[in-house]
Amino acid sequence: MKVALITRSTLYSVKGGDTFQIINTARELKRLGIAADITLTNQPVQYRQYDLLHFFNIVRPADIVCHITRSKKPFVVSPNLVNYHEYDQLYRKGIAGSLFRFLPKNSIEYIKTIARWAQGNDVLMSRSYLWKGHKQSIQKILQQAARILPNTKLEYDQLAGFNVQLPGYTLVPNGIDPALFTLKNDRPKDPALVLCVARIEGLKNQLNLIKALNNTRYRLVIIGNPAPNQLPYYFECRKQAAANISFINHLPQDALTDWYQLAGIHILPSWFETCGLSTLEAAAMGCRVVITDKGYTREYFGDEAVYCDPASPESIFAAVEKAASAPATDTLSNKIMAQYTWQQAASQTAIAYKQVLQL
Repeated sequence: MKVALITRSTLYSVKGGDTFQIINTARELKRLGIAADITLTNQPVQYRQYDLLHFFNIVRPADIVCHITRSKKPFVVSPNLVNYHEYDQLYRKGIAGSLFRFLPKNSIEYIKTIARWAQGNDVLMSRSYLWKGHKQSIQKILQQAARILPNTKLEYDQLAGFNVQLPGYTLVPNGIDPALFTLKNDRPKDPALVLCVARIEGLKNQLNLIKALNNTRYRLVIIGNPAPNQLPYYFECRKQAAANISFINHLPQDALTDWYQLAGIHILPSWFETCGLSTLEAAAMGCRVVITDKGYTREYFGDEAVYCDPASPESIFAAVEKAASAPATDTLSNKIMAQYTWQQAASQTAIAYKQVLQL
């Protein structure tokens, strides 16, 4: 079996959780004997070579529509269905924030897609997107997809909001690489060290995190690069940060393990998370975790995480305090090793492929 994994043109230049999802899934599929090629949406695809196409990021439908129109191949979709609406309408700053307060969700995503294209930050692969719009383009994808591969059941349920009959689904949770992210018990943790590993942008909400932990007993280390189109937000974070807060540029995963090993707590107080890959990695290495209550996070972490309201620095601080005082337990790390690895994700993905191709 040969499959093309087709995704956004900025997969490597603007790294996010989907970058690691796709790279690791492709690697593990190959170990299962499936030839899985990662292809950026703006690269040529020799469709005849492939039995199946696998798309990611349904919130970028222009990247997908062009290929399903040209190829006539069966395809599956990993939705990566991030909901930016609350952040865009209530908390985004500048001219865009002022405009978005009056627009529905799909109109906002349409404007953002056109803006990325007009500014040269991305490609617009399907000109039909210009007149079909955002919602109709996603509807076309959902109507033609052979199967959906959501990260959670909650994510699949949210697709009903596009008002089309959905194809069947195979649940493919995100994962970690256990060869990398395994706690070494001979190295003590610093209970006052709090990590936040994420791209620095408004959606990830580092600014409210900084306000929450400024001049406290905690040492906050924020690891990640600023989003290219949100440099003013990054500079505001640096400006607001007190002496107990430091910044480190994006680190490769093998370098992150040293920080996860040392940290007592990892936090993602985002306005929305499908999962929070860095939270999974940190929890596997024994960090207590604080994460947003917005998105699909409870399906992964259940009662083993402390949840915070991203709008409230007071809630964020209280959640960190609660996590710091919680007794140490390996319940969550054991759950991750048992259920959330890239090997398991690839195995579920392979099952979905075989269902579609009736193998």
